[in-house]
Order: sequence, then structure tokens, then C-alpha cells
Amino acid sequence: MCGIFGIFNHKYASNMVYLGLHALQHRGQESSGIAATNGDGIVYHRAMGLVSDIYTGDIIKRLNGISAIGHVRYSTAGTTSLSNAQPIVVESSYGSLAIAHNGNLINASILRHKLEARGSIFQSTVDSEVVIHLMATSRKKSTVERLIEALKKVNGSYSLLILTDSELIAARDPYGIRPLVLGRIKDSYVLSSESCAFDLIGAQYEREINPGEILLIRNGSLESFYPFGKVKPRNCVFEYIYFARPDSIVFGRSVYIVRKALGIELARETHVDADMVIPIPDSGIGAAIGYAHEVNLPFELGLIRNHYVGRTFIEPEERIRHFGVKLKLNPVSQAVKGKRIIVIDDSIVRATTGRKVIKMLRECGAKEIHFRVSSPPVTHPCFYGIDTPTRKELIASSHDLKEIRKYMGTDTLEYLSVDGMRRALMKTGDSEEYTFCDACFTGKYPIRFPCQMTLEEVESMAGRKKNTVEKRVYLSRIR
Repeated sequence: MCGIFGIFNHKYASNMVYLGLHALQHRGQESSGIAATNGDGIVYHRAMGLVSDIYTGDIIKRLNGISAIGHVRYSTAGTTSLSNAQPIVVESSYGSLAIAHNGNLINASILRHKLEARGSIFQSTVDSEVVIHLMATSRKKSTVERLIEALKKVNGSYSLLILTDSELIAARDPYGIRPLVLGRIKDSYVLSSESCAFDLIGAQYEREINPGEILLIRNGSLESFYPFGKVKPRNCVFEYIYFARPDSIVFGRSVYIVRKALGIELARETHVDADMVIPIPDSGIGAAIGYAHEVNLPFELGLIRNHYVGRTFIEPEERIRHFGVKLKLNPVSQAVKGKRIIVIDDSIVRATTGRKVIKMLRECGAKEIHFRVSSPPVTHPCFYGIDTPTRKELIASSHDLKEIRKYMGTDTLEYLSVDGMRRALMKTGDSEEYTFCDACFTGKYPIRFPCQMTLEEVESMAGRKKNTVEKRVYLSRIR
């Protein structure tokens, strides 16, 4: 789920990007990078770790430029290493170019094999680099034309920022799966994964980058291109449930208001007698407030979060996730002892966090623990930018409600229904149409991915003949 941020025509461009990445730190904590230009080449810095640890005053000073883009990474494609940190910066016959990507290109491996067969040499294992190589092989004259030609070949989710010596380009996939918004500070244009970054730097929110839109910022003006066939938008519903900050506007809705609405629907569907409602912070807070308000129960902070610990779901290493739960959350014994409590969490993916939380609350003397989840069971992997690569990692894909409840050790366990989730989303927006991707709950994927394709389709995309060694290797991987 990476975070991207960019600014065009600002005296302190790198400083603004640094602040913007601070606001987006929740979207990725593995690595970060900033690329900047004064119109004569691109300077950049990338490193592993958190934004506050990476950039010193000297580094920001060296990143001198009037336009810049930045990235915070959480890996969904490629290993966790410095070579895979973004923005990716290249020099070509067309000049300098930097790219920052949020999303996941599901046909990247096919395209990569094809490009390598033609002589391309990749410097990383991230899917984003495929876009650069496709642009480099294009014979189109302008950067926008080369980008359009490249994006017509990729399949998947993307919100992209591309920086050249004289341009800043934003692009969003036709389904609009990943968020990207436009803001302004006087004569400077700003782009961000979430609007909360605008609040920090005093930028005014202008609008979303539309699904399928490519926005060119050059010479202080904006120009939009819509080169793709129009499809029904499919915004990622998990942005509301977990990823986005509650103070952000995402897909035209307040994240906080949506989370409250999810909690209200959860209460209507699953309420049980209890003494109080407590959230698993931070992403469960909004739903818990909505739940408590709907059933007229006290909302209490029964769990306190240490904010100096990263998000355990985002951490890719299982051993880090397990260690991080207890380090991150600590129960308030005086609040929960002898009480019947309703614990609200935003989702259950692997159930590791919930199980440890229940154990801690039991040890503090909670009389009854009723676990409520403000989203449906996560039963299918996401191929569009969330770290759930296989069904075997999703507890709800192989265990029923009774088995999950027993594993977690809670008295009762209930999820919000898919219909309840959809009702909450429809009530908080001004559209009569449901425009969200909820494949992780329903298995209904809006974009076909390679393992669903016929052999002929795969062969056509990979550009190889039948029965070649490369084809057999690829088919074995996608199976």
C-alpha cells in the first residue's frame, strides 16, 4: 500500500515532500525516497527506514529543486531492499525521469520476461520498473505519449507520479483502485495519496485524480488526458476499513465518517448485552464510536497504543508481526476488570493480533469478551496492493466462524455482513451506484489476473510461442 507525494513549482519542494511523506508514513514503513529537480537533471535520496530517521537537514538541502516527488514503501511486489526503494530514477535519451508508484501490476512478470528477452536490464525487482522500460522502448515523442503507450500494456492497480526536468505527471488506473488527490498552495500544485498530507503543509484540497486520468502539470498549467476505455470505478474498500488515516478524504468520502457508519451497521446486525465498547486502536476507533453511539453504551479506551511502533499488519515478516502486537498494544486493567466488553476491530486477516489482544484482556480480568469486526470475513487475497498474497494466510478462507472464535479465545465473534458494509458506504456518499472493489470479501475481482487467463491469452501477453521453456516456467509460477 505505498504512499506517494509530489509538488510542482515550489521554492522548498523537497521540504514540502518530506512533510507530506510524514503524513503518509502509515502507508509504508520499509523505505522512503525523494527525487527533486531544478530543471537540469534529477537529484535523489533513498534509504531504508522511517521518514524521520532518513532525512537530515543536509540531505534535504542537497535535494535542491522547485519540483519533487516522494515515496514511502510497503512491499507487495519485490523484496525488502534498498534497490527496491522508490522513486526509481533513470537517465535516458529522453532525459531524466523519476517514478513513484502505489499499487500492484498483476501482469508485471509477463511484461518483464518479454522486455528482458528484448535486452532490457532491470535494476530492481519491483513491478513499477516495468513502466519505465515500456516507456523507454516507446518511439512516441512526449513523456505523456510514452506513458500512455506503456500504461495501455499494464494490467492492475496504479496511482503514479512521474517527474521530469520540466513536468510532473500523475496517472491513475481506469478502475481508480488506489487513491490520488490534487491540491494547491498558491501557484504550486500538490499531489498525494491522501488529503491528510495537504492539511500539514497548508495546501487546499482541489479534487481527486479521476479514474483513468493522466494529469500533466507543466509551465504552471494543467492538462488532462483520458486515453483508456471507460469502465465502472472500483475503489478499494479496504482504504476505508484499515489503510487510510481517519482525517483523510478518500474517494470523495470522509474516512472517519465511513468508519462510524460501518460501526453503526455492525451494532444493528450483531449487538450483544455488555457494559462497554472498546476499540483496537487506531483503525478500530471510528467503528467503535459508531457502535457505542448506536447501542447507547459507554465508549472506553480499554487498550492503549504505543505510537512509536509500526503497523503490525503492514510488516511483511511474520516474526515481526507477532513481536509487534504486544509491544504496540497494552490493556488498561482498571477499565476492563470484571466487565463485559465488546471489542471492535476493523478486520481480521490472520487473527494474530486479535488472539493476543484477547489473551491480554483475559489476563486483566475481563469478565466477558465479545469480538466484533466492522468488515466481512477476508476470504480472498488482494492482487491490487495489499499484503495477502495467498489464501492460506487468510484465516477466514479455511476456518468457519466457530473455529475462528475458538482460536481467538473470545466468548462470541461476529463480522459485519457484506450487505451491511455496502449499506454503510452508500449512506455516506452522494452516488446511487456502488463503486467499490470488495474482492477480498467476495472473490469478485474487477480486473482479471494471469492465473484466470486462458493459455492463449497468457501467450499473447507474454509474446512467446507454445511449448517454450520460458512459457512452461511462467505457467508453473502462476499456477
